[in-house]
Formats: sequence, structure tokens, C-alpha cells
Amino acid sequence: MAFLFDIKRYSINDGPGVRITLFFKGCPLSCRWCHNPEGIAPRTEKLYNKNRCIGCGSCVAACPDDALTLTATEGVITDFSRCTRCGECAVACPTKAMEMSGRDIPQEEIMQIIRKETDIMDQSGGGVTFSGGEPLIYPEALKSLLISCGEEGIHRAVDTSGHAAQSVVQEIMPHTDLFLYDLKMMDSSRHRVWTGVGNEQIIRNLKLIASSDKVYHIRLPLIEGVNCDEENIEATLSFLGGLQQKPSQVGLLPYHNIA
Repeated sequence: MAFLFDIKRYSINDGPGVRITLFFKGCPLSCRWCHNPEGIAPRTEKLYNKNRCIGCGSCVAACPDDALTLTATEGVITDFSRCTRCGECAVACPTKAMEMSGRDIPQEEIMQIIRKETDIMDQSGGGVTFSGGEPLIYPEALKSLLISCGEEGIHRAVDTSGHAAQSVVQEIMPHTDLFLYDLKMMDSSRHRVWTGVGNEQIIRNLKLIASSDKVYHIRLPLIEGVNCDEENIEATLSFLGGLQQKPSQVGLLPYHNIA
């Protein structure tokens, strides 16, 4: 089983070629600018998009726990002391304003989805990218999927924050063709303020990968007022220049504004 919150087909920004990206749900970081905040909590969550809601009341009628209330101004309000996250509201919603995020998916079901896209992946030099959330918090499921993809000749990329036990990185390295490694800021204290964790483990794991023969790309998210300053950029470049094996690519992630 793999606990995912999304599967994205025809992805062109998560490694070479056209890819399928699997988004694992759960992350040890809580970056304030996170693009996928629904991927942080390692549990099933109920999401509500008021802009999609047409006020039909189907979800309210479907809820077996009487946890939903339809209001004139706020849309549907959930009483989470009653909600059991059964998902009946999401099934009943005709506009997908109510959705459940995160479910266990059997490995064979995932592999069947991947196999349907092998032609376009082969033609484009693509493959599968394991992202999140943070895929390294599920080492057994991740390793098993990596091995299965490898047995079928499918290129494998792991998109990671690097915040994991070194033993986990060592375990998956033989089965990974490419690491997409996020490097947010070099000062650990600042890193903790903005992401909830220090960067010591992230730095150690990056040095481990750079001491191997593995191909890896560095991805730098630049966020105004957080890590765009000259001091951090110079420290980042100096660190990368001192690695045993240099990254084959260094990319700037699309510019973010913190809401």
C-alpha cells in the first residue's frame, strides 16, 4: 500500500520527459509557503472549496453523523467533533467542492496506472516521480514501488526535502535513478523558523548523495523575505561548490509570494 493524495499524469516539471508523479501524503516539514498543504498531515483529511459549492445540500443530507451545516454566508461548515471522515459527503457532492485527501492505494493498482502511460514515457524519456508530501517517510512502500518500476525499465525520480534518516536514503539509493533535492536555506535556525525543522539532516543526506554516483538535481525555491537575500544565496552556492559530486542541474522553482 502507498498512502497518496494525488496522482498526476503528463507531468513535465518533475524530472525529464513526460512523467507520472505520485504524491505521498505526509511531510515532516511545514513550510509556510507550501504549494501542497493538503500533503502535510499523514492522515486522511476532508477538504472543502467554497468557490465550487453550489449550495445544493447533498453533502449535508448524505452525512451519517449530522456533522455538516449549510449556511448562507460560509457555505458548508463541518463540526469536526462529529465528523468521522467517512467520505460520504465527498461522494454525494456533484461539484467536488467536498473532497477526501489521502488514501491507501494497493501497489498493483498504482503499477497498472503507470503501465498505461509507458508508451508516452518511453517516447519522451520520462518515467515516474515519487513526490509529496515527503515520500521518504514511507520507506517500505517507496522502496517496493521503486523496485517494481526498475524491473519494468521505468525511470525513477525521488523528489525529496531530504529530511529523513540517513539509513532510509541509503536503502532507496540503489533503486533511484534521479534525486530532485530541495534546498531551501543554509542557516539552520532560519530553516527551523520557516519550515519547522532544522536543516542538519537535510545537509547530511545531500552530502551522502553527492558522495555517490547518483544523478541529482538541486531545486531552490526563492521566497521574498525568506531566502532571497545575498547572504543565503552566496552560502548556498558555496556549499554546492564544495560537494564531492556536483549536481547535474540547479533549478530555481517558480517564484512564491506568501499569502
